[in-house]
Amino acid sequence: MAKNKGYIALFLIPTIILFVVVYAVSIVILAGTSFTEWATGTKPVFIGLSNYIKMFTDDSDFTRSLINTVIWIILQSTAHVFIGVLFAIILNMKEFYWKFARTVFMIPNIISGAAVGMLFLCILNPEFGAINSIIRLLGFKDFSQNWFMDYRTSFFSVTMTWLPYAAVVTILVLAEIAAIPEGLFESARIDGASEIKVNLYIVLPLLRNIIGTCVILSGTSMLQKLDIIMMTTGGGPGNQTMNLPMYIYKTALMDNNFGYSNTVGTFLVVFGIVLVLLYRRIFKIGNSDT
Repeated sequence: MAKNKGYIALFLIPTIILFVVVYAVSIVILAGTSFTEWATGTKPVFIGLSNYIKMFTDDSDFTRSLINTVIWIILQSTAHVFIGVLFAIILNMKEFYWKFARTVFMIPNIISGAAVGMLFLCILNPEFGAINSIIRLLGFKDFSQNWFMDYRTSFFSVTMTWLPYAAVVTILVLAEIAAIPEGLFESARIDGASEIKVNLYIVLPLLRNIIGTCVILSGTSMLQKLDIIMMTTGGGPGNQTMNLPMYIYKTALMDNNFGYSNTVGTFLVVFGIVLVLLYRRIFKIGNSDT
């Protein structure tokens, strides 16, 4: 047993070193410089809690970014996961179209975010975009909506570039359904249970852990969402579609304020940890069902 522990420790050493060098040191530097005033070409100057006080009391852009991020997390953790789970249950029936549907549904998830952003820029273009063209064909000849740059539609337009594409959730849930013993389904059907009741009372309760995992993956993905927003709106119009990652990018590289951007970055790290812990508690991930 002691020998096995030695081998385990030996194999863990490279991973621990990699984590410390790539992540732990970076997080310490991030948190440390969040208490400084720092721009390119200057040395960090310690200013205490000034950045944090400004962030929470005198920064409307941060407030808007946080609100947008929270809304997107909620949508991604509910609607996005619901779409993925529903599609998985439908595909699990293995009708004649299931392989084709599974493949097509996966396509948007294997395309880079930047490419998806460019695709939607074309689809929602006010002059030649497919959506506006279809609306004009329906009789609204003068219709010309700038979906991404109109305050009334920008948030919805950005949201729809990723919300329906829940193929990763579908694949994970399908794999979990495949692990459910076939005997449970056969027993339920012998007792006269319909497919709806089988899914409601057998499948869904047994999917709690994987659904919780999908909620964590989907929710935390919104803490990294930058590429599509950058390609479509850049956080605009104004700050209407700004989220925390986009605000960090803007503050650091466009406003040349690394100290303050690291303050927002530190908040984002803490926020992500709290979010994961909250979801784990809600779904009781890892706890037995007995």
